[in-house]
Amino acid sequence: MTRTRLILLAAGGSFALLAGAFLFQALGWAPCKMCLWQRYPHGAAIGIGALALLGLGWRILPWLGGLAALTTAGIGMYHSGVEQKWWDGPASCTASGGALDGLSGASLLPGAAAEAPALVLCDTFTPFLFGLSMANWNTILSVGLVVLWLMAARRA
Repeated sequence: MTRTRLILLAAGGSFALLAGAFLFQALGWAPCKMCLWQRYPHGAAIGIGALALLGLGWRILPWLGGLAALTTAGIGMYHSGVEQKWWDGPASCTASGGALDGLSGASLLPGAAAEAPALVLCDTFTPFLFGLSMANWNTILSVGLVVLWLMAARRA
Protein backbone atom coordinates (compact mmCIF):
# COMPACT_ATOMS: atom_id res chain seq x y z
CA MET A 1 0.00 0.00 0.00
CA THR A 2 1.31 3.45 -0.86
CA ARG A 3 2.17 6.15 1.67
CA THR A 4 -0.56 8.38 0.29
CA ARG A 5 -3.19 5.66 0.67
CA LEU A 6 -2.10 4.92 4.24
CA ILE A 7 -2.31 8.61 5.15
CA LEU A 8 -5.72 8.83 3.53
CA LEU A 9 -6.93 5.81 5.52
CA ALA A 10 -5.50 7.10 8.81
CA ALA A 11 -6.80 10.66 8.45
CA GLY A 12 -10.07 9.32 7.03
CA GLY A 13 -10.39 7.05 10.06
CA SER A 14 -10.06 10.03 12.38
CA PHE A 15 -12.60 11.90 10.26
CA ALA A 16 -15.03 8.96 10.50
CA LEU A 17 -14.62 8.69 14.27
CA LEU A 18 -15.08 12.42 14.73
CA ALA A 19 -18.09 12.51 12.40
CA GLY A 20 -19.59 9.58 14.29
CA ALA A 21 -19.10 11.37 17.60
CA PHE A 22 -20.90 14.45 16.30
CA LEU A 23 -23.66 12.30 14.79
CA PHE A 24 -24.31 10.47 18.05
CA GLN A 25 -24.26 13.78 19.90
CA ALA A 26 -26.90 15.10 17.47
CA LEU A 27 -28.95 11.97 18.13
CA GLY A 28 -29.00 12.72 21.86
CA TRP A 29 -25.88 11.05 23.27
CA ALA A 30 -24.47 13.99 25.20
CA PRO A 31 -20.67 13.76 25.60
CA CYS A 32 -18.85 14.13 28.88
CA LYS A 33 -15.79 16.33 29.29
CA MET A 34 -13.36 13.48 28.62
CA CYS A 35 -15.30 12.48 25.51
CA LEU A 36 -14.72 15.99 24.20
CA TRP A 37 -11.00 15.75 25.02
CA GLN A 38 -10.75 12.68 22.78
CA ARG A 39 -12.01 14.68 19.80
CA TYR A 40 -9.20 17.24 19.66
CA PRO A 41 -6.41 14.84 18.61
CA HIS A 42 -8.67 13.44 15.88
CA GLY A 43 -9.10 16.97 14.56
CA ALA A 44 -5.32 17.42 14.61
CA ALA A 45 -4.84 14.11 12.76
CA ILE A 46 -7.30 15.22 10.08
CA GLY A 47 -5.42 18.49 9.62
CA ILE A 48 -2.07 16.70 9.51
CA GLY A 49 -3.43 14.26 6.96
CA ALA A 50 -4.70 17.13 4.80
CA LEU A 51 -1.28 18.81 4.88
CA ALA A 52 0.44 15.54 3.98
CA LEU A 53 -1.99 14.83 1.15
CA LEU A 54 -1.47 18.33 -0.25
CA GLY A 55 2.04 17.18 -0.97
CA LEU A 56 3.95 19.40 1.40
CA GLY A 57 6.46 16.58 1.56
CA TRP A 58 7.27 16.98 5.22
CA ARG A 59 8.46 13.58 6.33
CA ILE A 60 7.52 14.39 9.92
CA LEU A 61 3.79 14.69 9.16
CA PRO A 62 2.95 10.97 9.39
CA TRP A 63 4.87 10.79 12.67
CA LEU A 64 2.81 13.71 13.98
CA GLY A 65 -0.38 12.02 12.78
CA GLY A 66 0.65 8.91 14.68
CA LEU A 67 1.29 10.99 17.78
CA ALA A 68 -2.18 12.55 17.48
CA ALA A 69 -3.79 9.11 17.15
CA LEU A 70 -1.72 7.81 20.08
CA THR A 71 -2.83 10.80 22.16
CA THR A 72 -6.54 10.14 21.60
CA ALA A 73 -5.99 6.44 22.25
CA GLY A 74 -4.27 7.33 25.54
CA ILE A 75 -7.10 9.65 26.58
CA GLY A 76 -9.59 6.94 25.62
CA MET A 77 -7.71 4.38 27.72
CA TYR A 78 -7.63 6.76 30.68
CA HIS A 79 -11.36 7.44 30.23
CA SER A 80 -12.06 3.70 30.02
CA GLY A 81 -10.27 3.19 33.34
CA VAL A 82 -12.27 6.01 34.91
CA GLU A 83 -15.49 4.38 33.67
CA GLN A 84 -14.45 1.07 35.23
CA LYS A 85 -13.42 2.82 38.50
CA TRP A 86 -9.85 1.53 38.10
CA TRP A 87 -8.59 5.04 38.86
CA ASP A 88 -10.00 8.45 39.66
CA GLY A 89 -10.97 10.86 36.95
CA PRO A 90 -11.15 14.64 37.03
CA ALA A 91 -13.19 15.86 40.01
CA SER A 92 -15.19 18.19 37.75
CA CYS A 93 -16.39 15.28 35.64
CA THR A 94 -17.02 12.46 38.11
CA ALA A 95 -19.47 11.67 40.86
CA SER A 96 -16.67 12.23 43.41
CA GLY A 97 -17.36 15.95 43.49
CA GLY A 98 -16.92 19.25 41.81
CA ALA A 99 -19.92 18.79 39.54
CA LEU A 100 -21.78 21.69 41.16
CA ASP A 101 -18.85 24.10 41.20
CA GLY A 102 -19.63 27.36 39.50
CA LEU A 103 -23.40 27.15 39.90
CA SER A 104 -25.14 30.22 41.21
CA GLY A 105 -28.29 30.35 43.31
CA ALA A 106 -30.22 31.33 40.18
CA SER A 107 -29.15 28.06 38.57
CA LEU A 108 -31.11 26.17 41.21
CA LEU A 109 -34.38 28.05 40.69
CA PRO A 110 -37.31 26.50 38.81
CA GLY A 111 -36.94 26.89 35.07
CA ALA A 112 -33.16 27.12 35.16
CA ALA A 113 -32.81 23.36 34.75
CA ALA A 114 -34.56 23.51 31.39
CA GLU A 115 -31.91 25.94 30.13
CA ALA A 116 -28.91 24.13 31.63
CA PRO A 117 -27.01 21.61 29.52
CA ALA A 118 -27.22 17.96 30.53
CA LEU A 119 -24.50 16.95 32.98
CA VAL A 120 -22.79 13.79 31.81
CA LEU A 121 -20.36 12.21 34.24
CA CYS A 122 -17.10 10.76 32.96
CA ASP A 123 -17.15 7.84 35.39
CA THR A 124 -20.48 6.44 34.20
CA PHE A 125 -20.03 3.34 32.05
CA THR A 126 -22.55 3.33 29.23
CA PRO A 127 -22.34 0.26 26.98
CA PHE A 128 -22.57 1.30 23.36
CA LEU A 129 -21.84 -1.64 21.08
CA PHE A 130 -20.98 -5.25 22.02
CA GLY A 131 -20.72 -4.27 25.69
CA LEU A 132 -18.05 -1.64 25.11
CA SER A 133 -18.36 2.10 25.69
CA MET A 134 -17.55 4.79 23.15
CA ALA A 135 -14.30 5.45 25.04
CA ASN A 136 -13.39 1.75 24.68
CA TRP A 137 -14.10 1.84 20.95
CA ASN A 138 -12.15 5.05 20.49
CA THR A 139 -9.14 3.45 22.18
CA ILE A 140 -9.28 0.29 20.05
CA LEU A 141 -9.86 2.06 16.75
CA SER A 142 -7.31 4.78 17.47
CA VAL A 143 -4.60 2.17 18.12
CA GLY A 144 -5.39 0.87 14.63
CA LEU A 145 -4.95 4.41 13.29
CA VAL A 146 -1.57 4.66 15.05
CA VAL A 147 -0.48 1.55 13.13
CA LEU A 148 -1.58 3.09 9.81
CA TRP A 149 0.26 6.35 10.56
CA LEU A 150 3.42 4.46 11.50
CA MET A 151 3.24 2.39 8.32
CA ALA A 152 2.89 5.64 6.34
CA ALA A 153 5.84 7.18 8.17
CA ARG A 154 8.05 4.23 7.28
CA ARG A 155 7.18 4.43 3.58
CA ALA A 156 9.55 6.46 1.39
